[in-house]
Amino acid sequence: MKEKIDRLLNEINSFEIASAEQLEDFRLKYLSKKGAVSNLFTDFKTVAPEQKKEFGQLINRVKQAAQGKYNTVKESIAISSLSFNDAEDYTKTSEPLNTGSRHPISTVRQEIVDIFSRLGFTVAEGPEIEDDWHVFSGLNFPEEHPARDMQDTFFIEKDPDVLLRTHTSSVQVRVMENNQPPIRQIFPGRVFRNEAISARSHCIFHQIEGLYIDTEVSFADLKQTLLLFAKEFFGSDTKIRLRPSFFPFTEPSAEMDVSCSICGGKGCAVCKYTGFLEILGCGMVDPNVLEASQINSEKYTGFAFGMGIERIAMLKYQIKDIRYFFENDIRFLKQFSTF
Repeated sequence: MKEKIDRLLNEINSFEIASAEQLEDFRLKYLSKKGAVSNLFTDFKTVAPEQKKEFGQLINRVKQAAQGKYNTVKESIAISSLSFNDAEDYTKTSEPLNTGSRHPISTVRQEIVDIFSRLGFTVAEGPEIEDDWHVFSGLNFPEEHPARDMQDTFFIEKDPDVLLRTHTSSVQVRVMENNQPPIRQIFPGRVFRNEAISARSHCIFHQIEGLYIDTEVSFADLKQTLLLFAKEFFGSDTKIRLRPSFFPFTEPSAEMDVSCSICGGKGCAVCKYTGFLEILGCGMVDPNVLEASQINSEKYTGFAFGMGIERIAMLKYQIKDIRYFFENDIRFLKQFSTF
């Protein structure tokens, strides 16, 4: 009996297990109900009473050796069979972290800047807190113009007026004051207006304006520049139309529409069945604006344009409520993730 136990223990220790199939063979041979270890317990019944203690310890030792080897090899095979994605990553933080992405306004702003950069425009920026001259007077706004009223402008101080800029045209004035033509620049930035917040308007929004001043600049140059921008941003099949309008700092002035990208210009609910959507205002720089900044209006002409980035983003992504851009709702923002 003792020789049988010793032989069985040697077999268990020397049994080679390199796969799940060999592990199962080991289990069946030694640990199953009809295996070698179970047979030892059957033979134990015939052992003399005075030897039961000794042989009982030997049999338990064989069982523990077999069971221990089985458990160790089983765990080793299970770990080695895991793929990299299934294995535990001990470099992870204790709390899951969501990967961020660029805000849709930042994405659209950069896309617009890139397009005009390829057309030769450089970027200029200015302060958000401005004085009356750079926001109104230097842009040919008359004293009685309604934009000066408290209902449109956030005034910080009065006499002299200090206010939050209502448009990035204030940067145009700063550029014209400090530079002589040729000037070819765009002015992206945040602006503020004292307006009720709704699905279509907000008291904070973003603009990109452009200015080109040189000799012999014409309205045809303005139209071609804006047509190239529209085709680059909205697609090569995009059409534009210019409608007469009025702005104190440009003459003549126009509103520009682009063909609706939803219906292809055929007319739908988004474009109110006109086939076009308004995206920006533009015009030739008023001579009074040039002269106010000490630029000779007899020698130089120029054009200017301005667009709301939120408006462009709403058209690009078919967003119906401007407030989504400012609420920082992760459910909304994660739709624009590129990760």
